Amino acid sequence: MTERHLTVAAIQMASGDWDLQANMQRAERLIRQAAAAGAQLIVCPELFMCPYFCIDQNVQHLELAEPFEGNPRVAHFARLAGELGVVIPIGFFERAGNAAYNSVAMADADGRILGVYRKTHIPDGPGYTEKFYFTPGDTGFKVWDTRYGRIGLAICWDQWYPETARSLALMGAEVLCFPTIIGSEPHSAEMDTAGHWQRTMQGHAAANMVPVLAANRIGRETGLGNGNPQQQALSANFYGSSFIADHLGEKVAEANRVDECILIHRFELEGIRLDRQSFGFFRDRRPEMYAALLSSDGQHTRPDLRRPAQFLPNDTQEQNP
Repeated sequence: MTERHLTVAAIQMASGDWDLQANMQRAERLIRQAAAAGAQLIVCPELFMCPYFCIDQNVQHLELAEPFEGNPRVAHFARLAGELGVVIPIGFFERAGNAAYNSVAMADADGRILGVYRKTHIPDGPGYTEKFYFTPGDTGFKVWDTRYGRIGLAICWDQWYPETARSLALMGAEVLCFPTIIGSEPHSAEMDTAGHWQRTMQGHAAANMVPVLAANRIGRETGLGNGNPQQQALSANFYGSSFIADHLGEKVAEANRVDECILIHRFELEGIRLDRQSFGFFRDRRPEMYAALLSSDGQHTRPDLRRPAQFLPNDTQEQNP
């Protein structure tokens, strides 16, 4: 067996500076450190170049969105990927016509942009009012062939959905990357989702037998309010807890809740592929039985997506004369 090794890095950092250049410089410093330590795939948190403006609803924040074509911030990190010979998913706030997306551009190790993924699932709740800013993504899930392997990626709220991870695994992803922003819940000081957040993605790793990287931000950020001086601006404390899980779902590297750090781990992809193949998870799948997944209520499916009832037990099938 020819071994194929991939060294991955998950970066945990703060991005609360409204001087976007300062956030970019911080990310570049950490990316360079990760590359110097041998990382080949380096994942920063979601929207790492700007504060988390979705804490509140302020129409001025929509001016932060920039087109993908000719985007100088994306181009900067693509050049960095080429210089260092590493793969970097580049999160950015994308403007496309009258729509705006929470997006990631995948930069390969030669500096080429392989494509863009737009976040599929958009949350909405106190402190996380993303539906005000982002149109639901229309790219479908994405897996990219990079210099170092097939990389699947989804963004933050996507990570809670087993359908996301399964889709990426079915598309051949050898590693799942989840850049994310998550922390305290402004409406409930007692709520702590860190353990739940980690275990969900550990389950994705175990159920698909694919390693997972989760990169979260740290620090306390306060929104700018919605323009109403009578309404107090909300704050969020992002809880870090970034981690890397192996293909059995076990955490092999983990950050604390407060410190900037770089998590690094080396995987042997060919051995993982053989393990995954030997378990038969994908061999034994029954896609024709999963019609409920094509509906919202588990019962009603669009007529054009319904399959004929052709999978009857042998003893009940009509016999031809």
